Amino acid sequence: MKADRRITAAVAFAAFVLVSADGAAEEAGADLRISTGVEYSTGEYGGTDDIEELYVPFTFRVGLDRVSFRLTAPYLSVTAPEDTVITDPGAEPLPGSGATVTESGPGDVIGAVTLYDLYVSDKANFVLDATGKIKFATADETKGLGTGENDYTLQFDAYRFFDRLSLQGTAGYRLRGDPPGVDLNDVFLASVGGAWLASDSAMFGVYFDYRESSISGTDDVQELSGFASFRLSRAWRMELYAFTGLTDSSTDFGGGILFSTDLSQLRVSDRQDY
Repeated sequence: MKADRRITAAVAFAAFVLVSADGAAEEAGADLRISTGVEYSTGEYGGTDDIEELYVPFTFRVGLDRVSFRLTAPYLSVTAPEDTVITDPGAEPLPGSGATVTESGPGDVIGAVTLYDLYVSDKANFVLDATGKIKFATADETKGLGTGENDYTLQFDAYRFFDRLSLQGTAGYRLRGDPPGVDLNDVFLASVGGAWLASDSAMFGVYFDYRESSISGTDDVQELSGFASFRLSRAWRMELYAFTGLTDSSTDFGGGILFSTDLSQLRVSDRQDY
């Protein structure tokens, strides 16, 4: 689920369930959503010094009936030993050595296409979606903000609904591009989670993420996350989340906040106000 950040994981889950709870599936088929926020994480990732990351994403999502397109353009600031390479922001960097330096700039742009309702069982309240993602190598590899190579991910997301409780499971595979002098393994990734719709405007959830290590001889990535999603108005939502790692290759801890808006709902609200 971390193919394009924890932010996307929590928000996608929250938005999916809240939209379903509204009974607005028809409206969700043709919308425009914009979101931004900030995430902080820190960890040693098998090295000896802390690697601190500040990640600020700007995400644009267009939904058309059963398909959606998402583009995330982030800003990244990393404080770490020299020669550290960010292979995937917030997850399993290649630790460097030497003096601690701070490098900042645009991160890797991520594009995604999701096909909704690949399989639907009304009787079982079960839905299966499929998503393809590309991490474009737009980050400056000379600063260590990226590998300089594209990554490709295919994943399937399954949802099971029980009144106010929703469960989600994800399985996927990522093809990694190898930067010069480094052999990164292609990896299997998976996650399981659940969300409780406490009210029409608030939802809370937890999920566990697993990913094979892309670096031979190191622990697989395992993390536990929790999030809270709140509807602030007809058009605006806020998400808070926190996470901690369970292995040496994982983040020690981190968290973030995200604000998102549905522009179609914003326009409706504007017309009603006037």
